[in-house]
Amino acid sequence: MKSTVWVVDDDPSIRWVLEKALSEAGLAVRAFEQADAVREALGSERPDLVISDVRMPGEDGFTLLRHIREDCPGLPVILTTAYSDMDAAVSAFEEGAFEYLPKPFNVTEAVSLARHAIAQGPAEAEPTAEEEVQPEIIGEAPAMQQVFRIIGRLVNSQANVLITGESGTGKELVARALHRHSPRARGPFIALNTAAVPSELLESELFGHERGAFTGAVERRLGRFEEAEGGTLFLDEIGDMPAELQTRLLRVLAEGEFQRVGGRQLLHADVRIVAATHQDLTQLIGEGRFREDLYHRLNVVPIHLPPLRERREDIPALGRHFLATVAGELGLQAKSLNPETQALLQAAPWPGNVRELENLCRRLTLMAPGSQLYPEDLPPPYREPGAADGGAEGWQEGLAAWVRRSLQAGQEAIGDQAQAELEQVLIRETLHHTGGHRQRAAALLGWGRNTLTRKIKELGLEGVD
Repeated sequence: MKSTVWVVDDDPSIRWVLEKALSEAGLAVRAFEQADAVREALGSERPDLVISDVRMPGEDGFTLLRHIREDCPGLPVILTTAYSDMDAAVSAFEEGAFEYLPKPFNVTEAVSLARHAIAQGPAEAEPTAEEEVQPEIIGEAPAMQQVFRIIGRLVNSQANVLITGESGTGKELVARALHRHSPRARGPFIALNTAAVPSELLESELFGHERGAFTGAVERRLGRFEEAEGGTLFLDEIGDMPAELQTRLLRVLAEGEFQRVGGRQLLHADVRIVAATHQDLTQLIGEGRFREDLYHRLNVVPIHLPPLRERREDIPALGRHFLATVAGELGLQAKSLNPETQALLQAAPWPGNVRELENLCRRLTLMAPGSQLYPEDLPPPYREPGAADGGAEGWQEGLAAWVRRSLQAGQEAIGDQAQAELEQVLIRETLHHTGGHRQRAAALLGWGRNTLTRKIKELGLEGVD
């Protein structure tokens, strides 16, 4: 007998695509437009899997999921949504979803997930109350969706996590999210930037010290391990930790015990470690600067945060968020991004990543005169597409920004337009470089003389030199 999948989505195109793909995979499919119809059908039938959209008219996917968990606790559910953020992904797993699939999804992946869900059977999770909070991390880019899904899968875990990514990508935000959505959420979250503490003081910062342990130790002091008891200890820039402290940290992770500096009493370390670094730890291991055994203790679950230049589609939402946040802090009206300004920001290189964007939004809130931000309000490095880095890829970033603007404006045949304008620039500048010598210009362009002549006529460039 075929396994049965129920598809719930108010978008008929999504229903059709899933129904066709799942049927071709040998599954029996029944489609629903609204969640209440599914609840009614569950009174007399039971499928092997439900694939449901989150946002639908009437009852949403989360509400349906909770009802299924109560009435059919062994029935796996896959949630899909085009409006994804980290809290939504986490909520999906907390509510007991088998998987959380952001749109647009790969149909082959959806079919594979369906098969896995049916094969695995019961999805076990206790329902929790859904909190109405603003997403703490913003991102619709595929790489960020993967981060959200990992955080969601860890809601019932206390495993150590290693977060990697360039400076300014938001590693501490992810660490706090891991803590907030973990069994240790009621415990403390303690952060320590190991690169910001002098090496001679770092041991005391981590483990505390007894009175008289060293010059200046006039009283007992608790270290970060004791402060984080029952909670999470976030060790930022772990790659900068001195070798001798790497050894002691490894011992604590292996044995679960430590001593204060100058002390003899063994103290229990009931702490989850989340570490972060912008460095390549495997390279440091090869250079003998980081312990491989410590790396494996920390890297139980790896999370990589992409740089902002690899998630440009998130820049508008991040910009609106930061502008609103800063305006709220200062008691001002939030400024908005002009479409051209938004396109320029999406084309910028962002070496400082999300932190750089946040700082720019703060500056614009304070300095820009109007309620809407125009290109002239931007500091000089951001006013021209790709100009902030002056790199060879600047023109590509500018082209990407032009494509986004054109598509958002509903323009068509943009490929023909872009090709014509690109060839005009190539011909005009090359002829100027050769002083109007067409044969030499054709050679520099990699074209034949006849091809160049034809294009000059087609593009109306006669007389250009």
